[in-house]
Amino acid sequence: MLQEQRLPDPAELLRGLEAAGARIVLVATGGGSAAVSHLVSTPGASAVVLEGLVPYARQAVDRLLGGPQETYCSSRAARRLAIMAWQRALGLGADTDAAVGAAVTASLRTRAMKRGAHRIVAATHTIAATSVATLMLRKDARSREEEELVAAGLLLERLAAANGNGSPAGAGNLGLGAGEEVAIETLRAPEAWRQLCAGGRPAVRAAVAPGRDGQAADDARPTAGGLVFPGSFDPLHEGHLRMAVIAEEIAERPLEFELSVTNVDKPALDYLEMRARAAQFAGRALWFTRAPTFLEKLDVFPASTFVMGADTYARLADPRYYGGSPEAAARAVERIATQARGLIVFGRERHGVFEDPARLDVPAALKAVTYFVSQREFRLDISSTELRRQAAAVE
Repeated sequence: MLQEQRLPDPAELLRGLEAAGARIVLVATGGGSAAVSHLVSTPGASAVVLEGLVPYARQAVDRLLGGPQETYCSSRAARRLAIMAWQRALGLGADTDAAVGAAVTASLRTRAMKRGAHRIVAATHTIAATSVATLMLRKDARSREEEELVAAGLLLERLAAANGNGSPAGAGNLGLGAGEEVAIETLRAPEAWRQLCAGGRPAVRAAVAPGRDGQAADDARPTAGGLVFPGSFDPLHEGHLRMAVIAEEIAERPLEFELSVTNVDKPALDYLEMRARAAQFAGRALWFTRAPTFLEKLDVFPASTFVMGADTYARLADPRYYGGSPEAAARAVERIATQARGLIVFGRERHGVFEDPARLDVPAALKAVTYFVSQREFRLDISSTELRRQAAAVE
């Protein structure tokens, strides 16, 4: 037996959000779009709601998130949409402490019988915390319209909770039945992470190797002359670890991994994602930074030696990564060659053929500061993309 469905009172919800100073961007894909109209059709919505987006086709979601997703109805997809919405709120003038990104992604009843579960995932992101709620619906217990209402209600509930609104504004009724429960995961970010994501500092120590510094001090800063391995590490795999060991032998000093939480053409990492990535580095040194480009990494890690694969190395001199300007690419190469202590570059398999980085057509100035790791020294053909696909298939 299902309970009666009822969305939160929109006027009361808006009053609570306005009192908290919230400025929000809402995103709904796959279902739940009624949450947007529920708010914006209410007087006073313009004081709170900056934008509502309904990217329904996968191509529309891909454009917002910077490329195809492994899954489109999952915790990760919802969180990516929420932090993208948070970034849009900032871009529309919201203060860092006021911006709220809220998103729902759903896989609901369709005309054809759905083989998978009927799932709703709603996420919110603020400078203080990331939260995600997952709800599995019983198949064939509701009409499509009723499932849409549940999705909209879950998004509005999470939006109310994101600002600590404990009033009846967030007390709608999702109309859940027996066995249907909302699973919520929330991470309130450490102060250092908030400062990083707000742009107040360029780097934060996320993990520390034993015997190095003892603990990940909040006030730690990168030092000059290090050995740095940048990457997204999504996931960290055996190939990365073998590269790190070989690089340490070549450079004769300890290596630190670096992961930028911001990206040139994709949403930033949310706090739950940051925690998951950092957990991979137990016993190894890792920095979170706001340095998505290599030139920005030079500023964060001055006079350092950088470890990378052949594909990254080729991009250092490619005008396409400098707005199509050969002059900008040439200036970047000159800066890298003079400011980096050195580059250690590994080859990799591409289209069934091992790509030898020493054979790449790059400027002589780059080659002069590069140590090329030979195929004999290292070869392990592992694809992070394929590992993510396998993980998504299991989810």
